[in-house]
Amino acid sequence: MGVLNVTPDSFSDGGQLYQGAALSPSLLLKRAEQMVSDGAQLLDVGGESTRPGATPVSESEELDRVLGAVEALTRHVDAVVSVDTSTPSVMIESAGLGAGLLNDVRGFRRAGALEAASATGLPLCIMHMQGEPDTMQQNPQYDDVMSGVRDFFNGRLSACQAAGISQERIILDPGFGFGKTAEHNFQLLAHLGDLCLTEHPILVGLSRKSMIASVLDKAPEERVFASVALALMAVERGASIVRVHDVAATADALAMWSALPRSLDR
Repeated sequence: MGVLNVTPDSFSDGGQLYQGAALSPSLLLKRAEQMVSDGAQLLDVGGESTRPGATPVSESEELDRVLGAVEALTRHVDAVVSVDTSTPSVMIESAGLGAGLLNDVRGFRRAGALEAASATGLPLCIMHMQGEPDTMQQNPQYDDVMSGVRDFFNGRLSACQAAGISQERIILDPGFGFGKTAEHNFQLLAHLGDLCLTEHPILVGLSRKSMIASVLDKAPEERVFASVALALMAVERGASIVRVHDVAATADALAMWSALPRSLDR
């Protein structure tokens, strides 16, 4: 899954698809087409930055950012378009324009979000986050991070069932970097295989995250090699989808991993 942030302020690539104050459709399509050529099968479009400390955007502003991008991508690019949103109206309108997946960092907990997701009939990705983006990194604490994530997923899966959403439509994301310390993140990665034993595909977003900076003193744009390593570790532990900024490097690494012969009893 390639990351396409149509925001001016995302932590790693904010504003790169803008010309002046406006999103550039030509830059968007050029980036998207390159990602697909590099190996992306899904493109994740986000109109609200969810970096630590991010300020929420208005519903109208998010609609303005996202809908034009979704329409252009579904018309011109051969990939599933995922929409990274917590806003019910964005979910409904994006589905009408051909989006193929809803990806919500808030786990469809906003008022009306679960009902909107159900009405679209689309697959959805439920992510775990402790707190909200503007506060989530202010001393996050868990008795046990794995148990906390599992309990959250169990609660959201029950809510989905009550909303009439079939289990086959659901992807889970443990939410690396969302209300978690670096230690929490590495614990999650080390034990990711336990989450991957469920019937639901696991999506992970480790690309350029600050957990890398806890080990390597590097800026986000300098974290490519470490991001590829983390993606490979996640897939080795059972992740089905990796959400990345650097598609070509990640796809090459995973191609090498895929070429390894597997033992028959694995």
